[in-house]
Amino acid sequence: MRPPTIRDVAERAGVSKSLVSLVLRGSDQVRPEKRQAVLSAVEELGYRPNAAARSLSERRTRTVGVLLNDMRNPWFVELLDGLNSLLHDRGLHMLLADGHLNRRMGEDLTRTFTDLRVDGLVAVGTLPGTEALRTAAGQVPTVLAGTREPVLPHVDVVANDDEHGARLATEHLIGLGHRHIAHIAGLGVVGALRRRGFESVMHEHGLSGTAVVEQGDLTEEGGYRATVRLLSAARRPTAVFAFNDIACVGALSAAEELGLRVPRDLSLVGYDNTYLARLRHLWLTTVDNAGHEVGRRAARCLLDRIDDPVRPGEVVLATPSLEVRGTTTAPGG
Repeated sequence: MRPPTIRDVAERAGVSKSLVSLVLRGSDQVRPEKRQAVLSAVEELGYRPNAAARSLSERRTRTVGVLLNDMRNPWFVELLDGLNSLLHDRGLHMLLADGHLNRRMGEDLTRTFTDLRVDGLVAVGTLPGTEALRTAAGQVPTVLAGTREPVLPHVDVVANDDEHGARLATEHLIGLGHRHIAHIAGLGVVGALRRRGFESVMHEHGLSGTAVVEQGDLTEEGGYRATVRLLSAARRPTAVFAFNDIACVGALSAAEELGLRVPRDLSLVGYDNTYLARLRHLWLTTVDNAGHEVGRRAARCLLDRIDDPVRPGEVVLATPSLEVRGTTTAPGG
């Protein structure tokens, strides 16, 4: 028995083949009742479009390359969910690549994506070494998501307002009565923005003299080591604001190993509101950096850039919020 064709779908739905094609491409220029008739016919017949043939006829592959800084970062799950929700609605499929593995193996995965002729590229997180990305962006519509660098011509940047998020975390701790507050800093432009937010608020409250910054490396181990150094100082902080939730988990482990109870002896705030922060035995106070919204906006920018590749690049910032849970309280409380 031969597989169903687009002609069969059109006859079953009572529409033209060109209208079926519009529906399958995700066009928004089809009336809802016609769209539903086509989708019902597709489902009833078990029709599957020939992706290779469609790519040749449209000169598009209906794929988007997504290069993640490190697939182990749980925040990327939220961003990818938002990214995929809109791309899927437009009939586009994501191809994922791990930048961390890329660096270990010495491969240029951006070159792989351009060789596959993806319709667009989304770089997620801060990626070291920008030349390969610059080259790819010159060949395919590109958007940066969840990062603020590198700045490239005709490339959109969609991120969280990191400085504002850091201000929310620091204001929360000061509002609880903390005066000796430390920040475990991150890397790159995002790390600098969060640090600036922390230091600005401490300065505005006359607390620059008691503000401490300890460099971390975005990992749980880095958060652990930074917190050990902070808590081994002559005057330890009563609260720590970590660059991300992963580092905050490391800080929690260090505090407990040193015999401190969180939050009574040490308040902790993370950043990202990942699933880690929502685990009941952790229950971290953290900054929600609107990961799903960042993903959706990145998808929207990419779709617009595919339609108009040479329009000027823009920076789009999502507004963060604070999620207060069980790791913060008044000092000595």
